[in-house]
Amino acid sequence: MTTVDINIISKIYPQKERAQAHAAIADFKLSLNPGEFVCLVGPSGCGKTTLLNIIVGLDTDYQGSIGVGGQHSHPRIGYVFQNPRLLPWRTVRENIELALPPASSTDQIDALLDVMQLSQMQHVYPERLSLGMSRRVAIIRAFAINPELLLMDEPFVSLDAPTARQIRELLVKLWQQRPHTVLFVTHDLREAIRLADRMVFLSSAPMQIVSHIPVDIARNQREDEANIESFRQRLLNDYPAIKTLL
Repeated sequence: MTTVDINIISKIYPQKERAQAHAAIADFKLSLNPGEFVCLVGPSGCGKTTLLNIIVGLDTDYQGSIGVGGQHSHPRIGYVFQNPRLLPWRTVRENIELALPPASSTDQIDALLDVMQLSQMQHVYPERLSLGMSRRVAIIRAFAINPELLLMDEPFVSLDAPTARQIRELLVKLWQQRPHTVLFVTHDLREAIRLADRMVFLSSAPMQIVSHIPVDIARNQREDEANIESFRQRLLNDYPAIKTLL
C-alpha cells in the first residue's frame, strides 16, 4: 500500500482559434494515505477526469508534480475508465491478461474472476457481456497488475441502481481482500458515502479543493440506506455549500 502526493500548480488548456485559454486546475494539493479509499466529489466538467489523466501520465502538459510511493516516474497505476475499453476480438480472460507481463501466474486471474463472479464468463467475448459485466472485467484488469495506486473514473455511471449496488459491493469485497490506495471519481454523494474513507469536495474549474470530510460509518453498516441518508443529511446541514458542488 502506497502514499500518494499530488501537487498541481496549474493545468491550462491553451487558446484555440477564438476561444480563450481555459484554466482547468489551479493550486491543487492532495495526499493519500497508504490503503486509503478517497472519493473526489465535484460538479460535471470541473476537471476530475483531467486530474486522473495527469496522475496516470496520459496528460503531461501541466505544472506540478505527482509522487506515488516516493517515485516521480513509472509508478504502477491501475486505471478504470468510464468506458470499460475491452478489445472486442479478445475474450474476457485475454483482455485481463493483456495488462500482465508474459508468463504471469494464472492463479491471480482465477481468484479475481471468482471474487467478481465472472469465472463462468472468462472465455466469452465482450459482445456477449452486459455493461455491468464489462465494468467488472475492467475492475479485474486494473487490480490484476497489483497497482500502487488505483484510479477509478465514475466506473458505475449509466448502470441501473441494482447493478451499481451489486458491483459496488463486489468492489469493496475485492478491495478489502487486496487493499490498495484508491482515488475514485464521482458526482454521486450517496455513492461517495458508501465507498470512501474520506471525501474530497471540489470546486468548478479551475478545480480546487473545497473541503476534506471523513466518513465515520462502519463498513458493515454502509449498505443500510438509512445510515447513508442520515449521514448525507447531516453533511448537507453542516456544510450547506456542498449542495452547489454536486
